[in-house]
Amino acid sequence: MFASTMQEGELTIARLVEYSRRVFPEAKVTTWTGTESRDMSFSEVGDKAAQLAHALTELGVTRTDRVATFMWNNNEHQVAYAGVPAMGAVLHTLNLRLSPEQAVFIINQADDRVILVDASVAPLLARYLPGTPNVRHVIVVNGPKEALSAPEGIAVHGFDELIAGRPTTFEWPVLDERDPAVMCYTSGTTGDPKGVVYSHRSIWLHSMQVNSTSGMSLGNSDSVLAIVPMFHVMSWGLPFAAMMAGITLVMPDRFLQPEPLLAIMAAEKPTFAAAVPTIWQGVAARLEAAPQDISHLREVVVGGAAVPPSMIRTFDGYGVPITHAWGMTETSPLGSVSRPPFGVDDPDEAFAYRVTQGRFPPSVQARLIGDDGAELPWDGVSSGELEVRGPWITGAYYSPEGNVSDPSKFHDGWLRTGDVSSISPDGFMTIRDRTKDMIKTGGEWISSVELENTVMSNPTVAEAAVVGVPDEKWDERPFVLAVVKDPADADVARQRAFLFERIPRWQVPERWAFVSEVPKTSVGKFDKKVVRAQYAEGAYEVIDAREA
Repeated sequence: MFASTMQEGELTIARLVEYSRRVFPEAKVTTWTGTESRDMSFSEVGDKAAQLAHALTELGVTRTDRVATFMWNNNEHQVAYAGVPAMGAVLHTLNLRLSPEQAVFIINQADDRVILVDASVAPLLARYLPGTPNVRHVIVVNGPKEALSAPEGIAVHGFDELIAGRPTTFEWPVLDERDPAVMCYTSGTTGDPKGVVYSHRSIWLHSMQVNSTSGMSLGNSDSVLAIVPMFHVMSWGLPFAAMMAGITLVMPDRFLQPEPLLAIMAAEKPTFAAAVPTIWQGVAARLEAAPQDISHLREVVVGGAAVPPSMIRTFDGYGVPITHAWGMTETSPLGSVSRPPFGVDDPDEAFAYRVTQGRFPPSVQARLIGDDGAELPWDGVSSGELEVRGPWITGAYYSPEGNVSDPSKFHDGWLRTGDVSSISPDGFMTIRDRTKDMIKTGGEWISSVELENTVMSNPTVAEAAVVGVPDEKWDERPFVLAVVKDPADADVARQRAFLFERIPRWQVPERWAFVSEVPKTSVGKFDKKVVRAQYAEGAYEVIDAREA
């Protein structure tokens, strides 16, 4: 029998923790306090991870028990990312911005027994605890334990006091790399949030892709401003990728508005940053009012929603290239990254690639499925629902009764993404819209994403969300909810005139409303579900060009 001569070795988080603390003493995690940064070396992260593991063991946490975090991006959250999965428990990151009903549902379904909470959001967690009977311990971080008022039966601990004096090494258990390590829930934009459970192996493979040149191209010389929340898809995998490659992490904690983010950049000079488009729209608006050199950023990766081409050009003007990426909770999340092919030097030709969602890495297989269920060609024209599969893509959703592969979400072992996309012959994917957001008007389809991008290409518009609304004649017509930079620009006739020069006349929306901010989901995307509901309720002062 002919066989490989290679040794075996489990790809576990414990190996990453021990590797990073020994090999990268120069790397650190640094958290912004509002005026300055507080640092923690990777060695200290490893020490505190071991101390936390001892404390959790004493509290009764065993293998596969869920330990939740209700925290901002900070040093202590990185400690939890290291210590909880390394000890064989499962880190469950709770979204700070979910509704109370969704938060209670998630805590109960995940069966969280221990929750680490930042003192600044402890009062918010306290509102949920009466409805979560299985929670036994809450650990308050970055503040006194008295910040949390808990119901009878829940023990409250202070993080620093709980881990103080404990050994800084831990005999990490021998785990199977396919064991669960981290648990995240989708943002629940349709129905209840759905649980996705990542394995040690999937996190390892995903981290390697994040650091590769076809991913985010990160290394030991980088410092990463991790704006994307650690409670959302593992902060796009950055906490684990950092341990793998010795990357310094710059954590904004709760300071997520444009002004403090720019203060962090001025103080720390990060080389790389990652966040959703709405964050960068706010940063761009602030830079317009108060110019600042941000060219220390060699790259900004933006995902979570389509990036308006106008935003890419804006940041090019600051000397900061935006790289478009695509992914979702179900894909860990890195699914594709858009870098122009080698040899494409013409700026206009390169830009055409940069506005796509990019190429898939070799571990992610992709296909397009048409309305009739047939697979569509990669010709850059044919559009269908994007389906993907691979070693860091979920094959089911978590359920206490057993994981579920609903046919509406999974198709013959492929994840149905809900994204209407096309793929070019050389593998560049472009998302045309979400299946639920396409607008059918008079039998023809309008992409809400493409229409949004065109509206936002007008320099007078700061934000714009487009949804389909009922229309007696055409079945549906697009409605624009926009934020303009100057009140004088809230002029429907002028906004429509701008669009008439750029898109077919039949696609130009008649109904508009102007607001100070577009509703957003818990992870910073435009919340079109809310926009539709508020439109139906008459919450907006709608200007209808047909009546003008």
